[in-house]
Amino acid sequence: VNNELEGTWEVDDVSGAKIDFDELYPNKKPIITFNFADHKLTGNSSCNNFNTTFVINGNNIKFNDPMATKMACPGEGEPFFFNTLKTVTRYSISGNTLNLIMGDIAVMRLQKK
Repeated sequence: VNNELEGTWEVDDVSGAKIDFDELYPNKKPIITFNFADHKLTGNSSCNNFNTTFVINGNNIKFNDPMATKMACPGEGEPFFFNTLKTVTRYSISGNTLNLIMGDIAVMRLQKK
C-alpha cells in the first residue's frame, strides 16, 4: 500500500517561512524516510535526527509528534520543519516530487533521493 512514498525524500521548499529557504537551512536540508514495513517516518530536521509514526488513508496523511535527538540547533529551521509537518493533512506525488499539503496549500515540497 502506498509504495510510492517508500524511501527517502529531501525537502527543497517550505511555504510560510519569514526567511528564504536557503537561509532557513544553510548547511543541510531536512530529509524524511518512509518505512512502511514498520509504519515509521525517520529523518533529519536539518540538525537533529528524529522518528515518528504516521497514519495514512488514501492520500490523507497525519504525522504524530516526532521524537528527536537533543542537539542545540541554530536558527528557526528545525522548529519550522516540525511545526509544518504537524499541519500536513494529505500528500500528492508527481514524478520524483512529493508535496505535503495542508487543506489546499502545499506546505512542503520534497524530491526523491
